Amino acid sequence: MRRVSLRNLAAHKLRLVLTVFSIMLGTSFVAGSMVFTASISNAFNSLFDNVAPGVSAEVSPSADSAGEGVEDSVVAELRSRKGELGIDRLVTDYSAMVTVAGADGKAISTGGAPSTGSAFIPADEALAPDATTVLPGGRAPKGKGEIAINASAAEKNGLKVGSETKVIVGQGSSKPMTVTVVALLDQPGATSGFVNVQFEAAVARQLMSDGASVGLIDMRAVDGVSPEQLRDRVAAIVDPERYEVRTGDQVRDDAKSTFTDFLNIFQAVLLAFAAIGLVVGTFIIYNTFSMIVAQRNKELALLRAVGASKQQVSRSVLFEAFIVGVVGGAVGLVIGIGLAALLKMLANSGTGLPEGPLTVTPAAVLAALFVGIVVTMISAWVPASRASRVAPVEAMRASTAEDGSNLRRRTLVGAGFGVLALGLIIGGATHVGVGPAVAVGIGAGFAILAAVLGGPALAQPFVGGLGRVLGAPFGKIGSLARTNAVRNPRRTSATAFALTLGLLLVSIIGILGASFKGTADEAVDTGIGAELIISDTNQQALPTSIVDAVAGTDGVGSMVAFGVVQARYDGSFMTGQAAVGDGLGDLLRLEMLDGASAEVPADGLLVTEAFASKKNWHRGDKLTFTTIGGKDVEVTVAGVFKDTPLVQPWIMGAEAYRDLVPRSLRMTTFVLVSPAPGVTSDELRERLDTATADFLTVQIQDPEEFKGTIAGVIDQMLAVLYAMLGLALAIAILGIVNTLALSVVERKREIGTLRAIGMLRAQVRRSIYLESVLIAVFGAVLGVCIGSVLGWALTRTLAKWGLGDPVMPWSLIGGTVLAAFVVGILAALWPAVRAARTKPLEAIADL
Repeated sequence: MRRVSLRNLAAHKLRLVLTVFSIMLGTSFVAGSMVFTASISNAFNSLFDNVAPGVSAEVSPSADSAGEGVEDSVVAELRSRKGELGIDRLVTDYSAMVTVAGADGKAISTGGAPSTGSAFIPADEALAPDATTVLPGGRAPKGKGEIAINASAAEKNGLKVGSETKVIVGQGSSKPMTVTVVALLDQPGATSGFVNVQFEAAVARQLMSDGASVGLIDMRAVDGVSPEQLRDRVAAIVDPERYEVRTGDQVRDDAKSTFTDFLNIFQAVLLAFAAIGLVVGTFIIYNTFSMIVAQRNKELALLRAVGASKQQVSRSVLFEAFIVGVVGGAVGLVIGIGLAALLKMLANSGTGLPEGPLTVTPAAVLAALFVGIVVTMISAWVPASRASRVAPVEAMRASTAEDGSNLRRRTLVGAGFGVLALGLIIGGATHVGVGPAVAVGIGAGFAILAAVLGGPALAQPFVGGLGRVLGAPFGKIGSLARTNAVRNPRRTSATAFALTLGLLLVSIIGILGASFKGTADEAVDTGIGAELIISDTNQQALPTSIVDAVAGTDGVGSMVAFGVVQARYDGSFMTGQAAVGDGLGDLLRLEMLDGASAEVPADGLLVTEAFASKKNWHRGDKLTFTTIGGKDVEVTVAGVFKDTPLVQPWIMGAEAYRDLVPRSLRMTTFVLVSPAPGVTSDELRERLDTATADFLTVQIQDPEEFKGTIAGVIDQMLAVLYAMLGLALAIAILGIVNTLALSVVERKREIGTLRAIGMLRAQVRRSIYLESVLIAVFGAVLGVCIGSVLGWALTRTLAKWGLGDPVMPWSLIGGTVLAAFVVGILAALWPAVRAARTKPLEAIADL
């Protein structure tokens, strides 16, 4: 029987290619996801292996220090006790966010990678002299007007030794500086968009510290002292509550661990989409084998007639599935590697992900083969079982098509899952929080099962009714297309389900995105009274010096700058916002729930309703915050306001803000401005453009433009999800192509007969187009309907986190259904042409 199976595969090359193709669709995304994540993970590991080169032990602020440095007294004590502790060499460093202009005068875009400033450490002072190399033609920076920059960033942005550019230190009061590049640095493991600007040590201290501390202390141990010994000796003489002492290996491991969660989430998202692709591919593979077995009824019946047992017939089909599974898995692996290379190229060009070689792990190879073989074998098991029951008398029947047997039991089970899904979804939508969201998620799973099981029963009336409407202008051709689409509802449903699943997810994401935009628009419309909003183009913090630049601009009436506050309260660090300026009540419309005024007192605090409830804070309460230096600052709760996404979770007065946050650590998130009487908004905008021109990333917008920026950020995040879903939809479309192509092979005699009695080639093509459109529209409508209900319910459960009422993206929904028509026609192009080329006499003679 194995020889029969192999010869059967060789004799039907087109069928073999289409089957392998269906398996390749189901495995390539899995392989590509694993190769891509392995490549990114390997690049991160390589990057972090170069962190803290030559460091035996490092002293840094503890996790609770919130930006506090290491006091100079600690540095002095360690230097004075070098011999006693076993320190061979000690260096100090600083760090801060920086913005650098490229050769075009515009801020360098990092794509999310860090852009940091630090101190230049000469090779003769460095712990690892070869870790960072000054390329030929460069020299150490001197004074405030010179910098060294990593070569990878310089080359990508047109900078070279001698280039004049601008740098802004993101924290503190640093103003834009004009600097000259005096050195390019060769740094191992630099990421795609990573920028590192190095200043002379004295300048770095002035720009990036409070003048009484350093960022961190790195030490190299003398021969005979291990990193662990040096760590323990240093830890014994520093304050364990304020400082952390780690070995170099611990520093590298901790750096890796900070990205572990990101990598795990990143891989989980990719594998989730891979699972979607796999589910879609599984339906395609199942469809393929069901059709192949149906086409081989006569052949299998003849094998039974000449003595083959049921087990032998079943094993022969499973053996063929194994062979094509291996081949399809191998092809899917190759395609997946290509897909990973494409994703990696796109990621490196537009994000801050590390660069590195493509990594094909044994796990990816085994996963592709395993998925290809196992999914194929499972998908082929039902058709194989059905094939084993083919009676010898079947050989005398003319029909080879797979019949549509009674759907009653399947439909009843599907209806049961549908009722259960509806109960969970409605129940979840009437509440908010994690539990209700999980209930909606479980309901989504049951809804998908209901669609799978009840799909054939829905396909018959829906496709039949739609076919009468769409097919009416085409007369008998339309009637034929409708008959072909509903003759096997199982196959129609399975083919359409691939599209259903993809568009279900598109609808959910579309509703969530539209709801986020709607919430943001409402918050801006009702919450912002300012005429102009100043923010950073990269959605990062602005230097506090911009506040002085704006305040000094002629024509500014009222202005409030929002800063970031980090301070310890009740034993843990807490982050909130501060308002610096006048006219908060007019510029930011807060709906006060407890408190007479929306103006925050200089030593007071306004808190959101949700956070006040969580912390049990009430108007009049005296709260004690502690600075990073240990100083206590008392703040009074002046009022409670309704939750708004514009400011969270509290707003502190300017005096308390200055007491709590050192000047060197102050950051501004955005500034609200309104013009003085007699000055128009456009006039003030022009003046502010001039006043802030040197700040590189500053943007000045009116509320409508600000809403557009928020919508753009949301769209950018959703674009990644849509791109991933796009592949699943491409698989679904190719699945329709595959099914129709096999259907044409199955109906060869039927099409030949129609051609023999006078049907034209154009009419054959038209009937296939219509059949494909009916299947695609059915899948699209089912997916959009289920996805819309799930998206609406999920949005309702997220109200706890500030999401407003669900917003239905009708243009997306309508466009999706219309696109299904186009998808149906495109998917049918090749099968229709192949069907039209069927030769009548050969088809009729092909028994």
